[in-house]
Order: sequence, then C-alpha cells, then structure tokens
Amino acid sequence: MNSKLKMPTNKPRNSFLYLIVAALIVTSVVIIFNPGEGAAKKVSMNAFIEQVKNEEVKAIEVKNEKINITLVDDTKEFAFKEKGETLKEVLQGIPSNITDNIDTEIISTEGEELWYSLLLSIVPFLLIIGFFVFMMKQAQSSNNQAMSFGKSKARLNDKEKNKTTFKDIAGAKEAKEELIEVVDFLKTPTKYTQMGAKIPKGVILIGGPGTGKTLLARAVAGEANVPFFNISGSEFVEMFVGVGASRVRDLFKKAKRNAPSIVFIDEIDAVGRQRGAGLGGGHDEREQTLNQILTEMDGFEKDTNVIVIAATNRPDILDPALMRPGRFDRRIVVDMPDIEDREAILLVHSRGKPLTKLVDFKQIARQTPGFSGADLENLLNEAAILTAKRGKKHISMKELQESIEKVLMGPERKSRVLSVHEKEITAYHESGHAIIGHLLPNCDPVHKISIISRGMALGVTWFLPEEDKHLYTKSKFEDELVSLLGGYVSEELVFGEMTTGASNDLERATNMARKMVTQYGMSKLGPVTFGEKNHEVFLGRDFGHVKNYSEEMAKRIDTEIRNFIEIAYKRAKDILGKHRKLLDRVATSLIKKETLTGEEFASFFGKIKVPKKVMYSKSIKNKSSKL
Repeated sequence: MNSKLKMPTNKPRNSFLYLIVAALIVTSVVIIFNPGEGAAKKVSMNAFIEQVKNEEVKAIEVKNEKINITLVDDTKEFAFKEKGETLKEVLQGIPSNITDNIDTEIISTEGEELWYSLLLSIVPFLLIIGFFVFMMKQAQSSNNQAMSFGKSKARLNDKEKNKTTFKDIAGAKEAKEELIEVVDFLKTPTKYTQMGAKIPKGVILIGGPGTGKTLLARAVAGEANVPFFNISGSEFVEMFVGVGASRVRDLFKKAKRNAPSIVFIDEIDAVGRQRGAGLGGGHDEREQTLNQILTEMDGFEKDTNVIVIAATNRPDILDPALMRPGRFDRRIVVDMPDIEDREAILLVHSRGKPLTKLVDFKQIARQTPGFSGADLENLLNEAAILTAKRGKKHISMKELQESIEKVLMGPERKSRVLSVHEKEITAYHESGHAIIGHLLPNCDPVHKISIISRGMALGVTWFLPEEDKHLYTKSKFEDELVSLLGGYVSEELVFGEMTTGASNDLERATNMARKMVTQYGMSKLGPVTFGEKNHEVFLGRDFGHVKNYSEEMAKRIDTEIRNFIEIAYKRAKDILGKHRKLLDRVATSLIKKETLTGEEFASFFGKIKVPKKVMYSKSIKNKSSKL
C-alpha cells in the first residue's frame, strides 16, 4: 500500500469555451474595422461624375468596384462602377485640370477580400460546432455526477498533514487508555489474533458537545498512522431512497481497500436513531442506511483491520441493534473535564498566546466548573480578542476573568440604562440572593454580585463552587431553593410587592422541587419515580403519552412540590427579616459601586456568625465504604 493515498481530482476542460470567446472577439474586431456602408451615402455614377465636374470632390478611394468619395465639405459618399472599368474610363471627358486636384488612391483587395469572406463564412460554423460540443460536455459532466450520486462523501485525511496524537489532547485520561488498545491492534494485529482475541469492531464515543470526541478519533488515526475516513451521519441521508445505503457500501469498500484504516462517523444519531420510534414508523431512507451500516459491520472479513469509531451526544436514542456486541460493543464515555483536566486543557490552548507572568490557570480552572474543552478554548480566544481590542501586548488575569463572565452570562449591556428605582430594586434583589447563599452552609460561596445588565438579566449573583460536584444531597437542594427565592422575598420585604425580575428564579426553583419529588425520591412519597425521562424523538414514542401514575398521585406530587417551595419561602423570609440592616447596607453599596467581589461582600458580615461551607467530597469519601 502506498504511504500516501491521493484522491483523484477532476478539473473541467474549458477549451471549447475559450474557442467560442476567441471567435466572438475576432468577429467583433472585423465588424469594428469594417463598418460597412451604413456610415456613407450611396450616390449614382451620374451624380458622382456631376460632382467631379462641379469641383465638389476632394478625394477618391477605389476598392475594386466600389468608389469611396470624400466631398469638399468632408461628406462621405460611395458609388459603384462597372466591373473591369478603370477610374480613368469613368472620368473620361472631364478636364485634366479638375481631376489633377482630386486626391486619388486605388487599393488592391484581392487577398483581403478572400480572407474576409472566408472569415465571415467559417466563424458562424465554428460557433455552432463549439456550442454543440460544449453542451455535450455539460451533459456528460451531469451524467458523471448522477453516476457518483451514490458514492461516499467521506473525506480521507492526510495522515502526514496536521497530524494529531494523544499528546495534543489534555484530560480524558480514561478515554485515552481505552483507545490505546485500538491503536495497538492497528499497529500490531497479530499480537492479538495469535491469542485468539478479537478487537472490538466498533467504538462509540459518548459525551456532551465540545468534550473532544472528534479530536480523540483523530488522535487514534494519528497514533496508528493509518488512513482516516471522516464523515458525518447526516451526509448519508438524501431525498432519494437507497442513496444512503449505497454510500455506506462505498465507504466500507474504500476502508477495506486501504486497511488497516479507521472509519469515523460523527453524529451517528442522525442515521442510528431507534427504528419504529416515530409516528407511523420511521424515515425509510434513514432506516435503510442504518440497516446497511449494521450489515457492513457484521460482514467484515476476519482478517480485515478496519475500526469503526462513532461519536454521539444522544446515546439514549440509538437503536439497540447498533449497540449490541459485535457492532458498537465498546462504549467510551468522554466526560466533562475536572479541575485538573481543565487546567491542562487551558495550558494546551494557551500555546502561541502571549501571557503575563501573573496568569494562574489553576484559579481559572477553579472558576470554570462545567466548562467543556471547546468552552475553554473559546474562553482563551475571547481573552485574546479583548486584549487586542484594548491595544495590550499580553493577556492578563483581568481579561481572562472578564472572558469567563462573558462566556457564562453574556457581554455587559451598558447601553441598557436602568432608572433609579429599577436599579434599587435590582440591587436589593441580588443582595437577597447573595446574603442567603452566604449564610446557608450548603450553598456555594459568593464570587461576585453585579447590577450591570448581562444578556437578558438585569443583574447577576455569581456563586462559585469550591470543588467539582457529582452527587447532590437533599439538604443542598433545600438550601439552593431558599437562595433562589431570596430575590423574590427581598423585593416583597423592602418594596411591599414583587416584580417580573424573579420569574426565572421561580421557574428554576419549581423545576428543582419537581425533580426532588418525581426523580430523586426526596419527598414524603418515598423512593419512587414518577413519569418517564424525556427520551422522545420528534412526534416519537411519547406522542400522546399517558402518565404512569394516577390523578390522585398527581395531586400529591403537586402538594409535595408546593410544600418544598413554601418551606424555602418561609426560611428566606426569616433570614432576610433577621438581617434587614445588612440587606440595606449591601444594597446601598451595590447601587454605588454596581459590582462587588466576593471579598468585598464578605466584609459586610463582620461579627455575624457565618456557618462553614459543607465540602461534599470529604463527607462522601467518609461514607463511601458503605455504598
């Protein structure tokens, strides 16, 4: 097999098009320089002789039988003499003293006339022939496109150019360890086959958007140094039935021809959705494409070293036949990066960017829980843009901090000017959130409070967790509910009425309470879940879904949700009523400064006893032996 596989390229031939253009140019030149007889007036031979006698003619030009006449007043005329007749014979009888004063020129046009007549007769034929040849070429090209309609659109990446390896990927340690086996098999397959082992034919990467699934697939190809065919699941599907299946066959044919190789199908859920899940069945073309993929994966020859890697962020909707052993039987979860991975990813994406010595990526990683690799790359890019916009030479922590806020909450909307009263309401609203969150042990620490508009919000209170969390307790949810209602209660307490500013807080609180009751078993209804998870597709299996619980139970669920909200409301009212003076001080300072940092906010509490924040990683670790 050649070390480099070059895909053939077809360049259209425009020779006939150039020929037509050239013929048109030549014809135009001939017409320009031979304007014909339209510019001069035709006169009879008798009239011409009379003008000569009256000394009205200044110059005569003879071209074969045509006589071009220029009068004394520069008027142009022409006349025709008989064939074979000379000018002297035409002007016979006119005194020589008159003819001698006329400028006479006789031009021989024997060869020119022949060329001119040939040109005018050949050019139309050339144009007609060129037009028909051009149309035939176009028809042939369209036929070729029709014949290649069922060919695979997979792109073969050059393994030497922009080669990606595992060293270029930060984080995802477990995923890389799983994929090392795939790389080792592609490099030395005999080591496994001699032991009777079979490498998985299909590897599916499962993870959220931006977690690096495509990058990991590229790294496998780069490490194994094999051809890498890249295609998206949506590229299989066309409006014509059977085209997708044909493209699948062509793709696997190419992969087998270049084995050992890797076939990477991105967003496989576009064709791999569960069959029969839609209203009235599924899309015939999509299902035929899926059936062909299943057949091709089962039809691999024993000694064919082709690995199929797929990526999706919706594993719940994939067809079970696709996920069974023998097809995509190895599932690799590419999770969101933890704090150490985020720091490593930031270091990778900071290459080539000028940074100040005070930049602390550990602190940035702590402030970005829930960020994917793509989010972190975007964060550094936003910081670089902001630095260049300000005319600075190096990216500092200030630009990085502002970029985090921009990515999380949107850019500052300084054009949205609040009235004095609206600014006061917003300040008390955000202060209510912050004070309750600071005084409750299960809420995250307050990082920043701002009444500068960002996105759709008039103000924001930013809580920053001290650690990455994977498990959440009932007490944490209960404290979070109190904090969410802090803004609503603060408005009621200070102004005697509520505004629309709390609508998002109420929505989030209600959704949280509903999940505590229906999904997490944290209510008096016990360890039971109610309803099904939202796995439906468009007009899919949950269309016309009937609840799996009675109307009586639905009433009890509503009661429990309301109970959680009412308890949180009372707790919020007690806390803010007890610390009303503190609420006034924080809100007044916020109106004046517009933004308070976590340290500035904490300084308002003075001698007020603040409970220590609960560290869930330690408490869970102590109880892990019983789990």
